Amino acid sequence: MNLPLIPTLHPGFSYRVDHVGNERQPVLVIDNFLNNADSLVEYSARAAAFNTEKGLYPGVRFPAPRLYVEAMSKYLGGLVSSVFELPANLRMGVRSVFSLIVTPPNRLLPPQSIPHSDSTKMNDLATVHFLCGAGHGGTSLYRHRATGFEYVDDTRLDEYWNLIAKQEKMPDFPTGYMNGSNHLFEQIASYDAVFNRIIMYRSTSLHSGNIAPDFKFDPDPRTGRLSINTFLYSPE
Repeated sequence: MNLPLIPTLHPGFSYRVDHVGNERQPVLVIDNFLNNADSLVEYSARAAAFNTEKGLYPGVRFPAPRLYVEAMSKYLGGLVSSVFELPANLRMGVRSVFSLIVTPPNRLLPPQSIPHSDSTKMNDLATVHFLCGAGHGGTSLYRHRATGFEYVDDTRLDEYWNLIAKQEKMPDFPTGYMNGSNHLFEQIASYDAVFNRIIMYRSTSLHSGNIAPDFKFDPDPRTGRLSINTFLYSPE
């Protein structure tokens, strides 16, 4: 199935760069990314190709079309390289997937109830392109209180996960979805879901979707928490 229109840049395109937390990690915030973003919603609904994610994402996904990936590269490539200070000769893989959160809180695994990082490589990047409105909850970045870590790279991986393993055994380990600070993690930045907004951050940054207690786990792409998640990753 093909997109009905070739993605074009929205005439109201704008962006800003935040440096969040004590560790001043960059977050690129883009509003009004694509001129015809509603066609992506319709594409995902008509494709009816969502499958349960094999990893820790608490929902269903399926690949975004190649034209979308090409639009990301065409319109954002130079900006992204500048904001995140990527090496000029760096070659990166790209994975873009439509995503819908549909897993109820009582079915979450312990790692799904706390913020997470997607990679330990500092040049790897993660993007959320919201194709839903504010009522579906945005995305936040966090600090792990015990370590002070706001990102987890190769140098921090063992220390961080050894401590999480100990905290997971405690009776007060969080259950359900994150939605603000708790006794283990402090929210250091939060971005609302705004239709056609992109937020991009290093994949090492601790982050989580804002999923409120009254969240409706709607599996319909036209009315649920639809996003496209794009991961830019370094070859092994």
